[in-house]
Amino acid sequence: MCSGSFAKCLGATLVPLSVLCVLCNILLFFPSGKSIESKHITNEVWYFGGILGSGVLMIFPILVFLGLKNNDCCGCCGNDNCGRRFAMLGSMLFAAVGVLGSGYSVIVSAVAISSGPMCMTFRNATLTVWNTPFNKGNYLSKTSMWSACKEPVDVVSWHLTLFSILLVAGLIQVAICAVQVVNGLLGALCGDCCLSHLQSFYDC
Repeated sequence: MCSGSFAKCLGATLVPLSVLCVLCNILLFFPSGKSIESKHITNEVWYFGGILGSGVLMIFPILVFLGLKNNDCCGCCGNDNCGRRFAMLGSMLFAAVGVLGSGYSVIVSAVAISSGPMCMTFRNATLTVWNTPFNKGNYLSKTSMWSACKEPVDVVSWHLTLFSILLVAGLIQVAICAVQVVNGLLGALCGDCCLSHLQSFYDC
């Protein structure tokens, strides 16, 4: 398999990951599946790590990676393979955009997991208190602390599950885009099919 075909495989892998990240970010606006006031939604949800970082910004590398296999540039400077080399070199720039976007999502997710969710911690006839009762991930190993959140019900597990998915998916996206940086460099230096002898390794 040539470097262009391998890039297409990478792009196809990024598609479901991006969709997953967008869906997780949207679900975080509805803690435990319930609609609440926007001021009670965890701050990190509003940073749109899954929608912008792992979603919108990933559209560009996805489209570029998917199009590399069918790139039939006419060549330049008398070299028929010149256009393909420039296309592979350009893909490195879009892969870098993907790394930045997914890296942003990873950072937001890590901070959110450490901080914990915003939830109702106290309510009586005259007063309702919403805040973030956890600090620096101290709740992760002490599930007994989760009871500090009165409402929404099971908001801690909802928050932790979705941001963990965003974190893992973001890390995978970073790895895929980093692989394309290497693949693009090799394609630019050697030509689109210089690695045909590694077909079994690239096969996907």
